[in-house]
Amino acid sequence: MEQVTASHSADLERAELELVLAALARTPRLATILKYIADRYLQSRINEINEYNIATEVLGRSKSSFDASQDSIARVEAFRLRRRLKEYYETDGKDHEIQISLPSGSYVPAFIHRHSSPQMTSVPEPQHDDHVVGDSSSALVAETEETLVSSETRIVETSHPGPRALRKQTLLYGIAAVAALLIVSFGAVRFFLRTKSGPQPGNVTSHPLNATQPSPQNAAQVPLRLLAGYDGSPRVDSAGDYWESDRYFQGGAAFLRPNVPLTRTSDPMLFEHWRTGDVTYDIPLAPGPYELHLFFVAPQSDNANLQTFNISINYRVLIQGFSISSDALGTNVADERVFRDVYPDKDGHLRLGFSTERISPILNAIAILPGLPHRQLPVRLVMQRGAITDHNGNVWHPDNYFLGGTPSDFPRQVGGTLDPNLYAQERYGHFTYSIPVDTRGRYTLVLHFAELYWGPQTSGSGGVGSRVFRVICNGSTLLDNFDIFKEAGSLHALTKTFHHLQPSAEGKLDLTFEPIVNGATVSAIEVIDESE
Repeated sequence: MEQVTASHSADLERAELELVLAALARTPRLATILKYIADRYLQSRINEINEYNIATEVLGRSKSSFDASQDSIARVEAFRLRRRLKEYYETDGKDHEIQISLPSGSYVPAFIHRHSSPQMTSVPEPQHDDHVVGDSSSALVAETEETLVSSETRIVETSHPGPRALRKQTLLYGIAAVAALLIVSFGAVRFFLRTKSGPQPGNVTSHPLNATQPSPQNAAQVPLRLLAGYDGSPRVDSAGDYWESDRYFQGGAAFLRPNVPLTRTSDPMLFEHWRTGDVTYDIPLAPGPYELHLFFVAPQSDNANLQTFNISINYRVLIQGFSISSDALGTNVADERVFRDVYPDKDGHLRLGFSTERISPILNAIAILPGLPHRQLPVRLVMQRGAITDHNGNVWHPDNYFLGGTPSDFPRQVGGTLDPNLYAQERYGHFTYSIPVDTRGRYTLVLHFAELYWGPQTSGSGGVGSRVFRVICNGSTLLDNFDIFKEAGSLHALTKTFHHLQPSAEGKLDLTFEPIVNGATVSAIEVIDESE
């Protein structure tokens, strides 16, 4: 195959850009956004592609007053552009050799060379001192841009297979089916040999061989995020993810939740409505593994811990006797449960059942994400109001799952890292995090720190001994008498990594940041599933 030079590749990408801009002539705002981000991408200036610049330089927002936490215009328009590009390449542009997409988790466009090897696609490297404000409105929260590009390319290239390709796919699917059966059988033995306290999820990996089944008609597009009991226009959360009105349900009744303050969430809008009563969701999905997130909040009640209901997947019990209050450790506390290895049934439908035990079920939201076999997607949180994307393309979602503490007011310049923006702010004081994970996994926890206040170069002066604290996870002490300045000085990145952490019976990594001298602090938290 002829070698494609970087300059020739860039020329081809510019030509494709002009074609797409012409197709977007009837939506000039989307065309202007695409031209802005694509020009900077092709000029290797992707550090300039962020939510603030798009809002102020393209969409006319004031540079002095724009606040991304209050104004979602850039995220809304990015969602529209992402959807329009997808529609274009499903119709008029379906045969183009180069296709432009806007991967979720970033405003940086991707130019996909359908029939080229990865090294033949020119992708400018991001500058290490700056970051793009992330927009994770429609894809995995933790996939890199490289993974997104390769997966989208794979979908395009296999959408119209010829006879030889079909025979090859059939053989590959047969081999994959046998391998999957062996893996699942081994995993089942390991699972049943293991014992844990508390209610455990049932067999959510039903029908893992459904990759051989055809997709149902009108299969839902994933990620799919539904606000139970809500029938309005799509809503946007703090990370830029879109949540749709309730659908695919049978039974139950919709209600507006009482306007009572809610803790442990940065997105109270996910819990503004609920669906109650016996209800089933019948969701058509393409074959493959998915990750399921269920969102609940228990109303105020004298006997909330005794109010239980049952949850099932594809007619198999997932959790029997589920108590929201017991799971969340209180009423009016946001609760999220995560289940990996979720598959649609043999007919291509995922059926989620919520049935009465002692009370009628209460459900606030559902999220279905493309999953990884036998592994939960990584959880990455940055203690800031907006999402950021690191130099590897990983999206870090805004601060969430916390109780207590105080966020810092303005960013600091931090050294000793390729990702200074990740450490630029903090949550400090005495606080906890309750991070939802699948109960069956073991997890690596990476805590990211920087001393932003104490030290001769910062506003707090002082030095060694000015800030000392401990970190506890599910009752086990991870760090004791921890002094960031003593180990790294001020304004310098420091990470601490812990392996083989076991979640609670409620599917949580409960982290406590406990002060000893002055307030504890953390800048970012990362949770990685260790399963293979």
